[in-house]
Amino acid sequence: MQLVGQTGNHRQSGHRSAARTRGRFGVVLAALLVAGLGTACGSAESGTPGKVEKAKAGKGAEAGEEAGAAGALGNAAERAKARAALAQRWGLAKPPLLAPAAPKTKPQITTREGFEVEDGEDLPPVFTTVPTEEKVVFLTIDDGAEKDPEFLRMMRELKIPYTAFLSDYLVRDNYPYFKEMQAAGVTLNNHTLNHRYLPGLSYERQRAEICGQQDTIQKQFGKRPTLFRPPYGNYNEDTLRAAKSCGIKAVPLWNAEAFTKRMDYREWDRELHPGDIILTHFRGKEDWKGTMPDMIRHVMKTVTDKGYAVARLEDYL
Repeated sequence: MQLVGQTGNHRQSGHRSAARTRGRFGVVLAALLVAGLGTACGSAESGTPGKVEKAKAGKGAEAGEEAGAAGALGNAAERAKARAALAQRWGLAKPPLLAPAAPKTKPQITTREGFEVEDGEDLPPVFTTVPTEEKVVFLTIDDGAEKDPEFLRMMRELKIPYTAFLSDYLVRDNYPYFKEMQAAGVTLNNHTLNHRYLPGLSYERQRAEICGQQDTIQKQFGKRPTLFRPPYGNYNEDTLRAAKSCGIKAVPLWNAEAFTKRMDYREWDRELHPGDIILTHFRGKEDWKGTMPDMIRHVMKTVTDKGYAVARLEDYL
């Protein structure tokens, strides 16, 4: 703007000199030029039509961003309100905390100290906790005895992830129940055909139990498992060698166990830790004096009160 003003003064002086030598025509021309320069300065100071439009567009964009942010906050508030209402409907005082996004780089899984077997360096790792700094735990459910449809509905509506470890002798009377579970995103894994105490069996019989269940799950549910949990958490070197030969990649055990009215812990501090695996079972009133939804209510109260979210185990392996 300053440059325009200086140029205008220079041109005005030139045209006044021309007016003295050339007469009225020069005066008129000078006046026209001065008017033009004045218009240019006025436009620059007040904003040309293009700049005005850009300014308006900028204000419109800012208004749009503010409206978008307000809309996002409104949507988030509405979702939070809906989650709270849904949790209350299922008997939870607080909605489950949302798990963070799955890690882009999976943590390295190794066998927990004290859980090794001889010559087990190349065998599937046995672990009770996933290495992570996130405040997440993993819910796993064993065997398949109880087939409560309310449990499926509860987990689906609350969007609580979990992993199942199935024994065929308890599952075979109702494969559709577990197909419904699988359709909701649950991974179905191996817990042997008949839930035997594996260290008491020969290598061949252990392999038949593990590989037989691999074949059954693939036949019934279309996907061969990569995770295996030995019954009672008991195993030996033959167990892990047999599991590896059947395509098993890892052996998750647990660091806490859930019931309808209590939690048991492996560690001396009786607390949850980031990455802990929680074990529970498909059980009902005959065994627990409560239902599977009762068990989930107790688990979620414990987990949420301690500031943990339930994450999907397979996302970390």
